[in-house]
Amino acid sequence: MELLSIHATDGSARAGTLRLAHATVETPVFMPVGTQASVKTLICEDLEGLGYNLILGNTYHLWLRPGIDLLEEAGGLHRFMSWKGGILTDSGGFQVFSLANRREVSEEGVVFASHVDGARHRLTPENVVEAQMRMGVDIAMCLDECPPYPCSESEARDMMERTIRWAHRALEIWRSRLDKFQATNLFPIVQGATFPALRKESARRTVELDLPGYALGGLSVGEPRDLLGPMIEASVGELPKDKPRYLMGVGRPEDMLEAVERGIDMFDCVWPTRNGRNGQALTSQGPLNLRTNACRRDDRPLDEACSCPICARYTRRYIAHLFRAGEYAALRMVSLHNLAFMLDFTRRIRESIVVGAFQSFKRDFLDRYSRCG
Repeated sequence: MELLSIHATDGSARAGTLRLAHATVETPVFMPVGTQASVKTLICEDLEGLGYNLILGNTYHLWLRPGIDLLEEAGGLHRFMSWKGGILTDSGGFQVFSLANRREVSEEGVVFASHVDGARHRLTPENVVEAQMRMGVDIAMCLDECPPYPCSESEARDMMERTIRWAHRALEIWRSRLDKFQATNLFPIVQGATFPALRKESARRTVELDLPGYALGGLSVGEPRDLLGPMIEASVGELPKDKPRYLMGVGRPEDMLEAVERGIDMFDCVWPTRNGRNGQALTSQGPLNLRTNACRRDDRPLDEACSCPICARYTRRYIAHLFRAGEYAALRMVSLHNLAFMLDFTRRIRESIVVGAFQSFKRDFLDRYSRCG
């Protein structure tokens, strides 16, 4: 059975179904980030109650705490965290990239000093894939070398070439373990920084691996946002139409619309929950800053167009008070609301594609979203 079935298209935008061992997922899909086997401030019942059935974890962090041996002993990551849906785990490549002063990159892999206790660890293309398979996740990511922004074209090529070589090594270990860990699909990562020719070449050569799906990496590392569309276009034309396409680390609604328009199916980002914990609610009229004085006397819900449990019961006035009082409930409430917003947003994207109205949906959404909440 194919991993992805496409049901409708509107231009290059696609609506489909992703069939994983632990979940059947409608695409385009946004995945909440549960870095350490938990979406911050929320529990699995919250995510299930909203309707999520695919989340993201991080191999780097889970490697350090609680450790892959303990996760395997617990029966895998799903059982450990009591999550019934699907799980995609990042390889940890981006986290290693962000630890520039604590890691050493070689052809073999990456040696880094833990941010937790300073202990030294080695990640290789082989042990990163094996760790994800031992955790029993639905989608595992190949280890990659993520280029910084800015970087030179020669630096970007070197990192792209190494990422491709590492993907070939990851493929071999994945194939050798499939008899025991059949639930795990492996996705390699297209790199190339902000150089269209490198992006195109990286995608073409990565597709030669013939893996279940493909990801675009290195496009949320500080580069100008107006480069996002051109970099996706440089890559996506080389990717097979019948396999899922995952844009890593991107989750702002306006960016997702640009990506869906170019044929992307999967997204993840800490942005909705991180901003929620800092007092910013996502609304149909645009982001709302709950720390402003205006919210202290506003009896409306966070978003009058939202039917989530928070909007159904609580006012801006009350939630703004919780933030000012330093109450943890505020972090939880706005995180939950923001994820409800993202779920509804992707649902409406899918519906617009099915009826051939994606462009009008995009235009109308951006027009409303630019207003002051």
